[in-house]
Amino acid sequence: MTKTRGKNPDAPGPPSPWDEITPGLWMGGHVWADAAGELRPAVVTDEFDLVISLYTRPGHGPGPDAEHLVGEMPDAPLTAAQLDTVRRLAEAAGLALDAGRRTLVRCYYGYNRSGLVVAQCLVGRGAAPDEAVDLIRSRRSPWALHNPVFTDYLATGLDAAARLAGLDPLP
Repeated sequence: MTKTRGKNPDAPGPPSPWDEITPGLWMGGHVWADAAGELRPAVVTDEFDLVISLYTRPGHGPGPDAEHLVGEMPDAPLTAAQLDTVRRLAEAAGLALDAGRRTLVRCYYGYNRSGLVVAQCLVGRGAAPDEAVDLIRSRRSPWALHNPVFTDYLATGLDAAARLAGLDPLP
């Protein structure tokens, strides 16, 4: 497995495995912090119809009845192909919501990568990027989308960001 998670000692563990951002659309991670601050595994069984994972870990589900889409990527600047994956997964989440399916988007803590996909889903459904970020932070954690590169992608628009990321670097 490719390393996709960076060390982020400043961010506290999330106080819950996952949180509902809008009806049917949940955001979470593979760990959560109990009242003592100890990280506990967040294992998905049959709570969701669709699970979108930007990070995977053996034994964390989902169960056999859930559809599972995986698009592992780093919590760092993304390539054009990775930005296209974000768009594709955000569209899949939107289609699942339209079909009434309970959907979880997750990464390690459930802050940045999952936040980018959920925010893009919300933008695709008519939210302004800053409104999407504010909603996610109010429902999941103030630490959600604390990666400024990801909020810049949203403000720029993923189409433009992917085109820019695909340019050859200057010599």
